[in-house]
Amino acid sequence: MTDSTESKENEFKVSGSDLLEKVKELIHQGNIRHIIIRNESGKTLIEIPLTIGILGVALIPVYAAVAAIAALAVKCTIEVKTTEDPN
Repeated sequence: MTDSTESKENEFKVSGSDLLEKVKELIHQGNIRHIIIRNESGKTLIEIPLTIGILGVALIPVYAAVAAIAALAVKCTIEVKTTEDPN
């Protein structure tokens, strides 16, 4: 039996001041299953696993953590893993 969804990865380079807004934008797309934020040297700062149905109040701690990283980081890379239906 095979899985009917495919995984796709994208990377975005953003400044610290744009980090939170970009993460919010990505989460609201709905097909994101995992977000990894790395600093300029490639060190992973946070990994955010997202499940179907994560909404509202459950995202507040995620947004707070991303905002804290944004305050300290100059440039970040956001790696996004999405699920895509091939049909």
